[in-house]
Amino acid sequence: MTVNGGSGIGRRQALGVAGVAACGVALAACGESGPRQAPGIKGKEIAKTADVPVGGGTVVKKYRIVVAQPSEGVFKAYGAACPHRGCAVSVPKDNVMTCPCHGSEFDARTGTATRGPATGKLVSYEVKVEGDGIVVV
Repeated sequence: MTVNGGSGIGRRQALGVAGVAACGVALAACGESGPRQAPGIKGKEIAKTADVPVGGGTVVKKYRIVVAQPSEGVFKAYGAACPHRGCAVSVPKDNVMTCPCHGSEFDARTGTATRGPATGKLVSYEVKVEGDGIVVV
């Protein structure tokens, strides 16, 4: 690379290319990777099955996780932070979680945004039922 007057690329171009490459790496790190493990709570009970009604759910404020039961016996857990601006989504009602800040809505079965401005999914966590508790795996 020639910086001052040669036939190579200039300093601004080199910095621009480096910046674009860094952004690409950062965006790749934000991609969908399937269910995630909640930091520090693997194996911990986060809710009781009795506290999660069918079509509804509960917000576990301690971990910023929403636990939903979209259909009988099926439990899902999502990060409560809306991907739009990070506001905490509501308790699911009729299988819909709503962000009170800007009105985004998410499907409790998939965590997918069904109404904007959010376009991404909520972070999902893998859970299982052990006895009467819901545990992060």
